[in-house]
Order: sequence, then C-alpha cells, then structure tokens
Amino acid sequence: MAHISAGIACSHVPAIGAAWDLGKAGDDYWKPLFEGFEFTKQWEKANKPDVVFLVYNDHATAFSLELIPTFAIGCGESFQPADEGWGARPVPVVEGAPELAAHIAQSVIEDEFDLTIVNKMDVDHGLTVPLSLMFGKVDQWPCKIIPFAVNVVQYPPPSGKRCYHLGKAIARAIKSFPEDLNVQIWGTGGMSHQLQGPRAGLINREWDNEFLDRLIENPEDLSKMPHIEYVREAGSEGVELVMWLIMRGALSAQVELVHRFYHVPASNTAVGHLILKNRD
Repeated sequence: MAHISAGIACSHVPAIGAAWDLGKAGDDYWKPLFEGFEFTKQWEKANKPDVVFLVYNDHATAFSLELIPTFAIGCGESFQPADEGWGARPVPVVEGAPELAAHIAQSVIEDEFDLTIVNKMDVDHGLTVPLSLMFGKVDQWPCKIIPFAVNVVQYPPPSGKRCYHLGKAIARAIKSFPEDLNVQIWGTGGMSHQLQGPRAGLINREWDNEFLDRLIENPEDLSKMPHIEYVREAGSEGVELVMWLIMRGALSAQVELVHRFYHVPASNTAVGHLILKNRD
C-alpha cells in the first residue's frame, strides 16, 4: 500500500525562484537563505519519494478571479511551468501521477470534501519554487507530483480546521491506494508577509516561530486559529499558512523533526521550512 513518509513545510516566495534562475544564489543577500536548504537537498536525495502531493496556491495564473475553486487537485499527466508575466521559469515540466490523483479525488470526495478536478493547468511559482529549493537544478524532477491548489487569494479562504481535517482525509486516501509508493506531502506558502497597504513589508518573527512550534507539537489546537489572527499577526498574505495545516493533518499526531530553518527577509517575506518524519 502507499504510505506517507514525511511532510515538508516551505515558503514559496517568487523572488527566490528569480534569484535561483539568474544565478544569484551565492550573492550576499541570498546565500544565507539557500544554505538553509542544503541539508534538505541532500536529505531528499537519500529519501527520494515516488510522489510529492504538493499543496500550494495559484496566484491568478491557472485560475483568474472569474473562477476560484477552494480546493483543486491536478489529475493530468503533466503540468507546464506558467508564464507569470516575465516568461516561464526555466525548470522541468511537472510529471503528474494521474492514477493516484484520481484515487485521492474519489476517496476525498466520498469523504465529504468537495474538490475541483483539473486535468490541464499551468503551475506557477507557488509550486515550482519549493521544487527548486528541495531538488536543486535538475533536468527532470526526480519524482511525480500531484498539484493541489488552495484558494488563499480571494476571501473567504478555507479555515485552518477545514484544512487540517482535509489533510487527514488525504492521508486516508493515500493509505488506501494499492500500489507500494513512498509519498511526501508538502505544504507551501507564508510565512508572515504583507504586499500592500500601510503594513506592507510586515515581518513577525516571534509569531512565525510560535506557529512552527505549534505546528510540530499541537497542530489540532493550531487549526482552531481564526483567519483574523493570521491577518493581524502575519499580514494579509500570512493566511497562506492554512495550507501547512493540510500537510500536518496528513501526518501522525507525533512526528520526528528532521530539519527546521527560518530566515528573514527574502524579498519582503519571512521564510520558514520544516522536514517532519511521519511516525505511522
């Protein structure tokens, strides 16, 4: 049977992708950030998954403001890197896992979570930046990837509690798939940042690190946090962190912390990163 071996949490700042693509990873500004992921790249080589279930948000690329699914699962054979206005990132095409994705969709929908099934879409920096941070520069991504897009752009986004319990439903679905697959689940986005208004550039180190502590140790309690606290404490875009609760909900109650990293700033965003080993 398929199993979830680990969960990854990671920010997906677009400027990180630009710095990587333009060869600036060794610059004084960017070097400390990329060094924080060196451990992860080696760990991923030693613990290579067959499939990554990657939770991210689309930034009005695949879904415009005319059509906004709350949860959308990519069931296609492949997904092209998106042109977000300055050309597509020079990264490999994402190879999907359509059989597993279709199985998850059926199981989760029958588990009373409504998903939008997407057979064709381009994937933006929300998905490709974490792949670059985990796997580095490669000609082909080393595993198949199931994109799972969550609306955290247009209010109302799903609650943390809804996301946490969705993660549990996704775990049940993966564990019932009759093929022996090593699956990792990644939650991306965040941490504290605000891109507009009087609080543009907001960073809240203390709150971010408390969030990481609670995500590791007491995610069920963390899932009860209301949207207004994310916005007040972590900025208008801090609500992206509900996506990390999908990842955490898919793991065992107690997890093993393999790696933790926090860095500010990356552009105008706080960057957080965790590797959590599942104990199921």
